[in-house]
Amino acid sequence: MPQRLTPCLLACALLAASAGAHAGCNDPAARRVNWVGCARVGAQLEGAELRDAVLVQVDFTDARLGGAALDNADFGRAVLTRAALGGARLSGARFVSTLLDGARFDEATLSRARLERAKGKAVSFARARLDGANLYQAELPGADFSGADLGGARLDQAVLDGARFDGATLAAATLTRSSLEGASLRDAMLKGARLEAADLEGSDLSGADLTEAYLVGARLDGARLDGARLDSAIWTDRRRCRPGSVGRCD
Repeated sequence: MPQRLTPCLLACALLAASAGAHAGCNDPAARRVNWVGCARVGAQLEGAELRDAVLVQVDFTDARLGGAALDNADFGRAVLTRAALGGARLSGARFVSTLLDGARFDEATLSRARLERAKGKAVSFARARLDGANLYQAELPGADFSGADLGGARLDQAVLDGARFDGATLAAATLTRSSLEGASLRDAMLKGARLEAADLEGSDLSGADLTEAYLVGARLDGARLDGARLDSAIWTDRRRCRPGSVGRCD
């Protein structure tokens, strides 16, 4: 007959289990480290080795992670408020439902990263690599993607009002039903991009390359298209723009 735990033994067992569950918080930065739920507020982790790390629900407020190796790390539901990740290597990293207010990813590598439903204001991805990244339903109003590479990225249903994509590459990216009200896409490369039912009201597409882009159902009220290339683009009313169309769909 199995022995039943007394209340004292049960309490001790629960205490030991709890301590074990949080023991990883004292582990140093290393590949595959498990810091689930740990506090890393203001942590100095520049250049740290954290590939494949489990960083779910970690508080990285004001942390410094510039140049860190974070490929395939999982930041799910973590807090990265004002965190600095400039130049970090984040290919395949996961930021699902992560809070990114004021975070900086300037010149970071986020190829194939997952940012579905990530949220944050004033986030900077200037000159970052986000090719093949997934930003489905991300809410990043006012974000800075200037000069970033978002080739083949998925931004469907994302909220990007007032965001800056000046000089960014969005070739073959999908932005179906995304909100880009007042966004700046000056000189952006949008060749073959899908902008079906996207809200581009008041946006600036001056000098953008929209060759073969798909714009059926998109809202372009008040949008600027000065010098924008529209060669063979599929216009909002399903017309195919003539080759050589600039600034308007001829």
